[in-house]
Amino acid sequence: MLTGGTGSFGRRFTERLLKHHQPRALRIFSRDELKQLEMEKAYRDPRLRFFLGDVRDRDRLMRAATGADIIVHAAALKQVPACEYNPIEAVKTNILGAANIIDAAIDRQVKHVLALSTDKAVNPVNLYGATKLCAEKLFIQGNSYAGGVETRFACVRYGNVVGSRGSVVPMFRDAAKTGSEITLTDERMTRFWITLDKGVDFVLSCTARMRGGEIFVPKIPSMKLVDLAEAVAPKCPRKIVGIRPGEKLHEVLLTEDESRHAQEFPDRYLIEPEHPWWGLTEGAPEGTRLPANFRYASDNNPEWLSVPELQAMLAE
Repeated sequence: MLTGGTGSFGRRFTERLLKHHQPRALRIFSRDELKQLEMEKAYRDPRLRFFLGDVRDRDRLMRAATGADIIVHAAALKQVPACEYNPIEAVKTNILGAANIIDAAIDRQVKHVLALSTDKAVNPVNLYGATKLCAEKLFIQGNSYAGGVETRFACVRYGNVVGSRGSVVPMFRDAAKTGSEITLTDERMTRFWITLDKGVDFVLSCTARMRGGEIFVPKIPSMKLVDLAEAVAPKCPRKIVGIRPGEKLHEVLLTEDESRHAQEFPDRYLIEPEHPWWGLTEGAPEGTRLPANFRYASDNNPEWLSVPELQAMLAE
């Protein structure tokens, strides 16, 4: 079952799951009937099931989760300004919705639940990030709520997705078509960047690897916003408008405090929970312990995207 299944991530997840894996069924859970209809026409796959519903509705989640083996929770309110202006709505969807997913998964004995998070959840400076931080805590602690039930919860935390709804890429591309001015908040700004395909593949790998309680962080490149503007709209004039409320110069995916209970693998970091039930991961592959005060941030990342690399990524 995939919540938020008609969004950018959901559509690509559906495409790759049906093409490269063999699910008996994939349940698309979302609020948008038109987008569900469009997906049904686009894929025409008998394995797809479409469930209209809202993660705020616990009873509907209970029914939709019945018989599911895995839940990937991608539904959220993600627009930072919208969450600031409608804070209670963000709390209802991102926090109370997460609690409803946890209840439904435990009561219906779903084996694995993987929630999508964001770098905005790390040391949050806006409400969206704060709600996602709270959701992370709920999902990790959901393992203790499960008790003797086999349901296990984990999270995936990564950065901005190239070309997703709400990213600056579509806005820059529109400006490039007309040669109109684009705005940048600060020339020093950096961000983590990942493609939809890599994000989906990482999530799929985590559903197979999770044992309960982990936060998985992929190793992904950083980029400067000025380089993104150069890659997408090189001929457009630019205006520096200053950093916006609730925005950071640089994002963090792994803090110094989290690094004390984290491991490094070739393609990812794994943040362990600081809870007594972590023993249920015994037998899992062991990575490398991180050095003291390690911090994985978009400004100290050893991997950077050049303008040609950005253009190649955007072409995908």
